[in-house]
Amino acid sequence: MSLLLHIDTSLSVASVCLSNDKDSIALSVNEHQQGHAAWLHQAIDEMIKKSGHTIKNLEAISVSIGPGSYTGLRVGLSSAKGLCYSMSIPLIAITTTELMASAVTNEAEDLICPVIDARRMEVYSAVYDKILNEIKTPHSLIVEETSFAEFLDTHKILFCGDGCKKLQPIIRHENVTYSNTVANATHLAQLAFNRFEKKDFADLAYTEPLYIKEFYSSPQKN
Repeated sequence: MSLLLHIDTSLSVASVCLSNDKDSIALSVNEHQQGHAAWLHQAIDEMIKKSGHTIKNLEAISVSIGPGSYTGLRVGLSSAKGLCYSMSIPLIAITTTELMASAVTNEAEDLICPVIDARRMEVYSAVYDKILNEIKTPHSLIVEETSFAEFLDTHKILFCGDGCKKLQPIIRHENVTYSNTVANATHLAQLAFNRFEKKDFADLAYTEPLYIKEFYSSPQKN
């Protein structure tokens, strides 16, 4: 069996998971978004020790690369890349929207649409079929009554993610269902193992967060 580490810090609740092949064996969760950076490395160390392994047993690391929290994306990806570099193991990069969609495949009849709160009336979104083929790539949009109109008349859509609270008062249609399922790093395990078997690895030097919108950092005060 192959021991894999999975990291998701792109959403408001961060999580890390260990898996043997595709089967999760340990999970650690942090519900305080502002503390993801301080929490992450300690959580990984403690989880690996409690599982009876050492970090040297890892054969690959998967990480969600966005869209999502700008700070969270940088924290997760930089940590994953640093560990991969130090141990000479491969990195597996998975979009946050695919991670979210994978958490609700058993609820979907047709299409799955992850939606991530992007402040104001904007969300990050993508569209997948129920076997996770990507129908529409991750993008940002302002929520309006006509959002997703190209799908609603001919498809049933399952919406998932924290962006649902923005959609529910506005998008009401007989083909729409809203899921309460919350994705976490355990849902990376199956996705990552599939890529691991295919040797579908990310480029450690050039993989960047999927911000969708350009990231601006606040100027430092003198």
